[in-house]
Amino acid sequence: MFGRKSDSQPAHAKPPKKAKVKASRPAPPPAVPYGGEPDIGGLGRALWRSKTRIIGLTVIAAAFATVAVNGMTPRYRSEARILLESKENVFLRAEADKQSERAAIDPEAVTSQIQVVLSRDLAREVIRKEKLGDLPEFDPARSGVGIGKTLLGLFGLARDPNSMSPEERTLEAFYERLNVFAIERSRVIAIDFTSSDPELAARVANAIAETYLTVQQSSKQEQTRAASAWLASEIATMRDKVADAEAKVEEYRSKANLYSGSNNMSLPNQQLTEINSQISAARAQKADLEARARQLRDLLRSGKSIDSSDIANSESMRRLNEQRVALRAQLAEQSSTLLERHPRIKELQAQIGEVERQIRTEGERLARQIDSDAAVAGNRLETLTASIDQVKKLASQTNEQDVQVRALEREVKAQRELLESYLAKYREASARENINAAPPEARIISRASPAIKPDSPKKVPIILIAAFAAFALSSGFVLTGELLAPASAGYTYPAAVYGSPEMPAARMVLTAPPVPPAPPPVMPSPVARVLNPAPAPAALKIEQVAAQLRALGEGGRRVAVAGAQRNAGTTYAAIALARALSRDANVVLVDLAFNAPNLSVISTDPHTPGIAELVRGEISFGDMISRDQFSNVHIVSTGNVGADANAIAASPALDTAIEALAMSYNYIVLDIGAVPEVAVERYAALASRAVIVGANDAATRAAQQRLAMAGFADVTMVLGAAQAAAA
Repeated sequence: MFGRKSDSQPAHAKPPKKAKVKASRPAPPPAVPYGGEPDIGGLGRALWRSKTRIIGLTVIAAAFATVAVNGMTPRYRSEARILLESKENVFLRAEADKQSERAAIDPEAVTSQIQVVLSRDLAREVIRKEKLGDLPEFDPARSGVGIGKTLLGLFGLARDPNSMSPEERTLEAFYERLNVFAIERSRVIAIDFTSSDPELAARVANAIAETYLTVQQSSKQEQTRAASAWLASEIATMRDKVADAEAKVEEYRSKANLYSGSNNMSLPNQQLTEINSQISAARAQKADLEARARQLRDLLRSGKSIDSSDIANSESMRRLNEQRVALRAQLAEQSSTLLERHPRIKELQAQIGEVERQIRTEGERLARQIDSDAAVAGNRLETLTASIDQVKKLASQTNEQDVQVRALEREVKAQRELLESYLAKYREASARENINAAPPEARIISRASPAIKPDSPKKVPIILIAAFAAFALSSGFVLTGELLAPASAGYTYPAAVYGSPEMPAARMVLTAPPVPPAPPPVMPSPVARVLNPAPAPAALKIEQVAAQLRALGEGGRRVAVAGAQRNAGTTYAAIALARALSRDANVVLVDLAFNAPNLSVISTDPHTPGIAELVRGEISFGDMISRDQFSNVHIVSTGNVGADANAIAASPALDTAIEALAMSYNYIVLDIGAVPEVAVERYAALASRAVIVGANDAATRAAQQRLAMAGFADVTMVLGAAQAAAA
């Protein structure tokens, strides 16, 4: 209990003396006081008191580990590496594969080849070649099975080596020492083998790699031999099929009397072609004769001179024409001396008339002869027409039979082509049965060599781990005992002591080290309000301005950043303030410096339309917002202002846009440019607070006063970039 002064005791009364109570030395307090947190210092003192035990256990564990690792049989690891690749060039490749690109070896193919290396058949071959079954290392039964393995086998926790066959024991030991894996991002397979004999480890690793290549090569040869055998049997079968098909064709031809003429045409078709040619010739001959006879009669009826090839070719007509010519010559000669009624003239005229009559008679005879020839040609045409009808009937029957023959011939052709393809493949397969024509799809790029240093046991790491484990366990036991000490040791806390009735109660004085008073919380200084041309307050940093705005709550959501003059660093300060506020809030930075816009350079899309297009009604609200390249701040640029800067600044649509942004963002930072160049009264309606960027000079103070007089409730000054660097 704590005593305290009575409220009625006078201020000048002498305080009572403290009662002296003699007490025995208390026991050390526990590391975890009752109902309190663990005492780190107490835990450290407990560890220090037990340092001898902890160090001793650590040293003992390290010593045991040293003895154990030195007693272990060292094992050496050797590694061989195989590269999976196609060693078959275009000259050794099968004809069917020359036109196609070979598929690349993918990770699945590498994994499949790893399983081939780990196959039991390959392991048995390596064990047989290296005679591993005769070594005690690979057959524990030869050197005697340990008691531990025997007990584990009795309890079913492990297989009893004595119950396994020698081959199973050797395979189990072989796979325990074998590790096959793929090198990352490559087509290389690594083969690790571990043994107590470094020479044996290297020899077995190389034997595994060589056996794998032999298995690959043998597999390809076996495939080729199997293909050759299959092709040989198929070729024999196909030859019989081709012979049977050809025999069927000839048998059908003989039964159907389908004999081939020239150009492999059937006889009816060939006859049909010939008769068609004869009919065409007969029809042409008949038409020609009829035309000649008609022409000759027309000449005879007209009385004109008969000049035609038929008359010219007639001997009698030629003689008559000669007589007529001779008589006309005599008549002309006599007419020069004799009159027309002279008997000689009349005689010659009578002779000429007789000759002309004979010529007409001969012409009519020739016409009748031509008509007779035309009639003969017509009869021949009729005969040929009748013959072709019969041949057509025969050809139609033959065509139906030809369809069957062509079907049989197609079957023969298909069988023959298949036989020829089999023969070509068989020749290729027979040529590739040679061992050198079937290289494996891999090669050894690194052979295993005997290791100099053992791979296991790792002596130093094992000793360190054992020592650390002993240290950690012993320290843990000490700390656990110390933490549980209050409950088990029965630690008693001192009871309250009361004074005798004659004296006031003894006062327990608790003395604590003096604690300096905590400094008052640093609150953002109020924003300097400029109501008169008083000296400007000290400039704040951007972080301090951001803290002020956060502290103001709703009143600090809109802030305008202005420069005391151009190139004062206004845009830089606006960007820094927006980024500072965006760490825990949604912030939009609006560029209203229509005379010198700069914010588009930090936008992710500098060509995004801005506030000017929105005020004109050319875009929607969401089309003007972009992002800062280096923060979460959203950017609204000026856009294409042109000559409308004053109209845009005075537009009611600008107020509507700012109000809409205020509904979507926690803070709105307005970059309004230099104070001397803008109508700050207009922007005072958009933001209640302002930040002036400048220096402690008259121009900055004048700008502060103008902002305050324009209607901004609070104006805070920050140094420009140049002034901040100088400071």
